[in-house]
Amino acid sequence: MGEISIKINIADRVYPLKINMEEEEIVRRAAKLINDRIKEYQENYAVKDKQDLLSMCVLHYASASIRAEKKASNEDTDVAEKVYQLDSLLNDFFNQKK
Repeated sequence: MGEISIKINIADRVYPLKINMEEEEIVRRAAKLINDRIKEYQENYAVKDKQDLLSMCVLHYASASIRAEKKASNEDTDVAEKVYQLDSLLNDFFNQKK
């Protein structure tokens, strides 16, 4: 698929982007999440400056990304440990048959 040009509105500013067609839904959804988070911060905190609101959004999503990476890493470690245990059990089983 090819590249397309779209316009994304984030914090009342329009950003023209060229993206792969397959990415359009993801980019639009990401922009909506950011705008929803900004709106939530505006309603719940006495922050009006868009730069501060954007910084709070970046911190929120960067923290979420780090938590997700850590969780995935822990799950990978757990899976690797289980594979190692299974491999040991199979080796023991087949070594007993000899």
